Amino acid sequence: MERAVKDKIFHVHLVSDSTGETLESMANASLAQFEGVNIKRHFWPMIRSDHQMRRVMEDIAEHNGLVMYTAVNVKIREVLENSCQALGLPTLPILDPAISMLGSYFGVEASGKSGRQHALDKDYFARIDALHYTMAHDDGQLSDDLREADIIIVGVSRTSKTPTSIYLANKGFRTANVPFVPDCPMPPALTGDSKQFVVGLTTSPEVLSQIRVNRMRSINEDDNTLYTEQDRIKEEVAQCRRYCTHHRFPVIDVSRRSIEETAAAILHKYLGWRESQQSALGAQ
Repeated sequence: MERAVKDKIFHVHLVSDSTGETLESMANASLAQFEGVNIKRHFWPMIRSDHQMRRVMEDIAEHNGLVMYTAVNVKIREVLENSCQALGLPTLPILDPAISMLGSYFGVEASGKSGRQHALDKDYFARIDALHYTMAHDDGQLSDDLREADIIIVGVSRTSKTPTSIYLANKGFRTANVPFVPDCPMPPALTGDSKQFVVGLTTSPEVLSQIRVNRMRSINEDDNTLYTEQDRIKEEVAQCRRYCTHHRFPVIDVSRRSIEETAAAILHKYLGWRESQQSALGAQ
């Protein structure tokens, strides 16, 4: 990469008249392809009026850069596009191509209403319920009451159990996570006879040791403890694997996986498990 590019700061503005989740996800996926580029992101969600848009444009003018947006409100778009044109800034309406093609295919004009994907429907309330359940059953809490969980995650400390659980909850799945601690009894519900889906998360001891060292340093704690000692971690990981194997729980290695990739792997196994359960019930 040329030094001129490497030393430059590129400002990218994300503007949405809704929560901005769709925009942020698409921007993150796109920007991840440009490693080493110094990108400064500015996030502007919930822009609901042309007045708000004008105020945002004042800040955008101070940090000239690319503007990516998902606004469908006509007045907001006019302010954004006209202002960016006057400033000579490039704009990218990321949903327009998809909406245009779908409209042509359906033969129906788009509604032009913002935030339709976040309507307060049955699925929305299911996600909220899943989030409440998941937070209440995080890190072994209420482990004697796991009957309502769709997915139960087991793993040693710092194997991304909590963020993976929250990601799955956002998808509408009630997810409990239980830490595996050597020589400590696990909840009685986690047996081979469990009527629920249980999955183990594991990672390489070397990666886990570094994660734990970084964690201890971030909270100004001494990192020279059994918690970060590699031989101890190897035994933890091995015991957890043996536990999952004994109870026939599938195990996923998260060493080189993002949270999204881990969640996708869990859902793939969960849906297969659920299908087999339903087939077994149908055969009875």
